[in-house]
Amino acid sequence: MAAVDSFALLYRQITLISNSYFETLAFLGACYVTRTTINVVIDFYSLVRVHLIPHLSRRKDLIKCYGEWALVTGGTEGIGKAYAEELASQGINIILISHDYSKLEATAKRITEMFKVETITIETDFTKGQESYQPIKEVLKDKEIGILVNTANVVHKCPQPFLCLSKDQLCDILNVNIAAVNMMTHIVLPGMLKRQKGAIINISSGSYFIPTTHMAVYSSTKAYLDHFSRALHYEYSSKGIFVQSLMPFYVASDKSKSSWYLSWLFPSANVYSRHAISTLGVSSRTPGYWVHSIQLIFTQWIPECLWIWGMNMMNKYK
Repeated sequence: MAAVDSFALLYRQITLISNSYFETLAFLGACYVTRTTINVVIDFYSLVRVHLIPHLSRRKDLIKCYGEWALVTGGTEGIGKAYAEELASQGINIILISHDYSKLEATAKRITEMFKVETITIETDFTKGQESYQPIKEVLKDKEIGILVNTANVVHKCPQPFLCLSKDQLCDILNVNIAAVNMMTHIVLPGMLKRQKGAIINISSGSYFIPTTHMAVYSSTKAYLDHFSRALHYEYSSKGIFVQSLMPFYVASDKSKSSWYLSWLFPSANVYSRHAISTLGVSSRTPGYWVHSIQLIFTQWIPECLWIWGMNMMNKYK
């Protein structure tokens, strides 16, 4: 009988201790569920505020908000060209910068004929360093630039380990992806501050959130652009300057157009630019396209080790 009483007493003690642990675990679980629910609500609200409402509402008068001239680096192909055309469709005069003279002239002619705006071309090669910027300064000295779009970009020809990059490739990526953005901003920003209005759009990447193996330099430059843009926005937003970090995922090029049933997932540069421009003045940090925003939400939940494993597997079969 004593043994039974001892067991009953032990069982009650274990139950009391377990209940305290269960209550603690239940509290922690409730906190986690509450936090997750709040994050989901915030993400949904952000999607509606940034993408749905601006896209459905009346188009903003960008000339009144920022100015009559827009300067687009890398404006002869991809997102840069599409951005230039979208801005021109709203009556903004365009200055295009590229290292390819024939593409510059062809793009400028197309924009002028289609949208009846003024276009100016500047041929320069950002990989050359400081000497690249003198012709730009000469052209811009009498122009009031309202919008600067930094899309000039150098990527790895194919994913490869860091030491497989030549010194020239490494310098080109750093000169174009980082130095050019800083220098162009440094050239244009004083005029914007004088007028107390302007917008600077820097193209980062949705893939920079997690280290990307075999593209270490490129992904790191995109992370830099995001941090640079955010810091700049905090510094100058109170002075009327809107600095936006765009973080697109895959955007189909003219050479790799998506199938019609995948076009909503992998938009063309024109579709992407139309959506992204509608977020200007609304969000200082956004993927720019509603599907990409959903992709970004899921990317942030992927464990880093799983992301690295996936990248290694993709590179293995390339």
